[in-house]
Amino acid sequence: MASYCQRLRDLLSLYKSNPKITNSFLSNFSWTRRLSSSNFPSQFERIGFVGLGNMGSRMCNNLIQAGYNVAVHDVNQDVMKMFSEKGILTKESPVEVAKASDVVITMLPSSSHVIDVYTGPNGLLHGGDQLRPWLFVDSSTIDPQTSRKISVAISDCILKGKEDGWETPAMLDAPVSGGVLAAETGSLTFMVGGSEKAYTAAKPLFLSMGKNTIYCGGAGTGSTAKICNNLAMAVSMLGVSEAYALGQSLGIAASTLTKIFNSSSARCWSSDSYNPVPGVMDGVPASRNYDGGFASKLMAKDLNLAAASAKEVCLKFPLASVAEEIFTELNDAGYGTKDFSCVFRHYYSGKDEL
Repeated sequence: MASYCQRLRDLLSLYKSNPKITNSFLSNFSWTRRLSSSNFPSQFERIGFVGLGNMGSRMCNNLIQAGYNVAVHDVNQDVMKMFSEKGILTKESPVEVAKASDVVITMLPSSSHVIDVYTGPNGLLHGGDQLRPWLFVDSSTIDPQTSRKISVAISDCILKGKEDGWETPAMLDAPVSGGVLAAETGSLTFMVGGSEKAYTAAKPLFLSMGKNTIYCGGAGTGSTAKICNNLAMAVSMLGVSEAYALGQSLGIAASTLTKIFNSSSARCWSSDSYNPVPGVMDGVPASRNYDGGFASKLMAKDLNLAAASAKEVCLKFPLASVAEEIFTELNDAGYGTKDFSCVFRHYYSGKDEL
């Protein structure tokens, strides 16, 4: 450890004194890559990952690239084969992952999947009287109530071979923001609920997969933050798309409106970073026929979670309700797998920028 740090200090000193050093030379001593797994604290020796979809597979790849030993499971056998061919340990069920892991991370489509993976017949908590993992991290976007229930179930389990400072296993609800591209590049933002002690201990894991971590409070607050974020994101995308469609109908180009939005009060993520109009911005789903982004069916699901949570606390939710209807309509029309920004083309009938 000391020799690694000394090499790093020497390299940084050399770089400052000679900025012409090539990037290829620097990459041999990259300070962004973590130490090998043999230098990780004992509680991070083996990381389990369940759920290898568009997000989970990329998050897991970043853990592997960071040097962690990882065991994985997914119901998709093709994905399992892909990881196995890379030399990654694959397991046939969540409980088998738990038996082989010190920490388990889950990234699943819905609350029902999370409940099954944690508490089902072959779930992570199947051996609840003697669990090896001291920490479970759920990065799925689910309702806060389910997050809290799973957290309680985990805290009722017994930790096999007590870790230093841990009498019982802990759980963090840690959904993410940033989408597939951020998962690919390791630049996700984690919104984390649970004990602050567990959050502090797990932070190196989060920073292996993302660039920002925000502690939100007790169990369920990470999930709350996520559905609030996605509610605001959905409504802003609808507002921007509606404005672009109106502008086009009245004779103004979307690229011109974008310049105006982004230099005035309408500026938002949906206009300056994730523009929904094909031909206006490169590198976003709109530039590739709305493929490879955040699926409209998942946005409809998240808005349903937001609406259900609003009902529970007797809060008016007109915008969430309308947004849910629109994205559900998109899904029913066959655009469920397309990025949610496709609402511009397939709901508002917006035109491509020529």
